[in-house]
Amino acid sequence: MNTKVLLAAVAGGVVTFLLGWLVYGIALKGFFDSNMGSATGVMRGEEDMQLWAVFVGNVAWALLLALLYSRWAGITTFSSGAMSGAWISLLMALGIDLIMYGTTNMSTLAATLVDPIVSAVMGAASGGVVGWVLGYGSKS
Repeated sequence: MNTKVLLAAVAGGVVTFLLGWLVYGIALKGFFDSNMGSATGVMRGEEDMQLWAVFVGNVAWALLLALLYSRWAGITTFSSGAMSGAWISLLMALGIDLIMYGTTNMSTLAATLVDPIVSAVMGAASGGVVGWVLGYGSKS
């Protein structure tokens, strides 16, 4: 793993972390709060959140994209990174959310279907940044 991959992962992780706060923590907080399932006690309150773990998880996600892009897909532009990030995020979130919906009482069907769309948008932004960092300084 080279320095550019690590830088791309950190940059993508920061983008995902900030967008997660903006989208889940502010813009759609009311929607997701009102679409919780019947399970109780599963969400941490704001004062109990472990933000270090959220950040490390976001960097790990971006590292996955950086490794996929750099080792197998050859993605080195914002646009191709954004498109790939959107598709990867949409399909992963759709799979995870539908399995969770089918096996738990953590969210309603509405939240289950909205989350992959939100994930695709965030994945596009993060994936675009990862692709851009991977291609930064390369001669076309």
